[in-house]
Amino acid sequence: MQLCAATTRWEYRGRDHIDALTERGDGIVAAFWHSRIALSFMAWPRSAPQKPAMLISRSKEGDFIARFAGHLDIATVRGSSRNRRKDKAKGGVAAFRDMDRWVDDGNCMGLTIDGPRGPRQRATLGALRLAKATGAPIMIFSWSVTNKHVAKSWDRFILPLPFGRGVVVWGESIVVPDDATAQEMERLRQVLEDRLNAITLEADRACGGPVSEPEPLPDAAGAAS
Repeated sequence: MQLCAATTRWEYRGRDHIDALTERGDGIVAAFWHSRIALSFMAWPRSAPQKPAMLISRSKEGDFIARFAGHLDIATVRGSSRNRRKDKAKGGVAAFRDMDRWVDDGNCMGLTIDGPRGPRQRATLGALRLAKATGAPIMIFSWSVTNKHVAKSWDRFILPLPFGRGVVVWGESIVVPDDATAQEMERLRQVLEDRLNAITLEADRACGGPVSEPEPLPDAAGAAS
């Protein structure tokens, strides 16, 4: 991945959005799609005062990603357990506490907001809940490259290849009020999903496609049945 990053000619869009957040020196919640894990480190400026970390599941896939993150000096918070439901619940609570402390200490916590199992490019409430608890803004980003292999996995995982052209796009950040109601959280969840899909579409189109589409939602008839 480092070879791919180093041999790709990069274009950066929306840099003002990330600069405005890192220059404050306060905690940040970063949100991106599961398919964009491989080169997600390209969206984080190494000169930023905040230290980056990622939420990673305790799956075998997560073990691999955690080792990869360690090579890049990215800290990790391990999520829910791969075992029983009770252990899974405990793991999730402990992970949220760790993320809360990390952000409160003035660092950046990255989450794949459709992970670990989808549906693809449909936002969950995790990043919003962390932003509400900490008061930190949510920074969104996406990327794409011209040389890549797109897997047939649930997330359409992008495996970059070297010697191509790449685009990193940051979007407008989202702030969650500490008194946000359930209705407001759902509205912001949709805003988060729409903005992240929009910049993902921009990045994919800039690199000549293919365009990664969100997993279709059940229609009204299907939902009723």
